Amino acid sequence: MSVTAIGTYDFATHDSVAHFAQPLLYVGWDEHMMFSAPLTVPLSMSTRFEQLVHEVLPALYGEHPEFAIIDWSKVQWFRSHVMFTPNMQGTLAEHGFGHKSVLRFRTPGLEGLHGSCG
Repeated sequence: MSVTAIGTYDFATHDSVAHFAQPLLYVGWDEHMMFSAPLTVPLSMSTRFEQLVHEVLPALYGEHPEFAIIDWSKVQWFRSHVMFTPNMQGTLAEHGFGHKSVLRFRTPGLEGLHGSCG
């Protein structure tokens, strides 16, 4: 349903980056419904992609039974819906991420717990 304002609709947003200690990054592991939605992580945009893979993602998803067997060389990465190949030494900002951006990853060969989504 669309909304039409009958006057000036001018207000300060309460979810801008200025209201958070760190920018927020939404992170989702496609086809893994053990996590029903992307996780929201406060994370500096100066974080290198390598740190994200080796430090942040294990803290978020490490309890999943298949996380330990991910073949990181085959992972498909998405900035929202656009696939990209990350530079592991590049920062999140250098990859085009900012406050409230969405990072998704897909793990070919691991389509849900025990293949439940494949």
